[in-house]
Amino acid sequence: MSIFTFQSLAGGFLDEDLEHFNKIFDDWCIQFESYEDAMDIMQTLENEESIDIVEITPLTYPKYFFSTLQGTIYATRQVEDKIICVVEPFMGSSFKIAICDLKTRSVRLTKTSYKNMPNLESAFANFGDKLL
Repeated sequence: MSIFTFQSLAGGFLDEDLEHFNKIFDDWCIQFESYEDAMDIMQTLENEESIDIVEITPLTYPKYFFSTLQGTIYATRQVEDKIICVVEPFMGSSFKIAICDLKTRSVRLTKTSYKNMPNLESAFANFGDKLL
């Protein structure tokens, strides 16, 4: 479940028009099924030295794969067929842990809120299979 795309060294993702860069990766960005396909097109671009080919996966960019996942994501990890995310649902709110199911594409937030990082880090690090 990987997608390859172009990212500028400044951080934007190349739009499908091959001229503009978007801050956020979305369906309007150029996408490739393989690294080789991306490399073939990249070699035709004028500024290829300022562009990298990057792999987009549910672990590296969960908001693209889970459209109902809202807020700022600070960390992700995979436990079996789930992506576990540290999320701040909206600016200034307490942190939550989101459980994103790769099979069903569903997202659920844990009921527990975390106000400080030490508690959140401990919960995130120890979030295991038995809690899913």
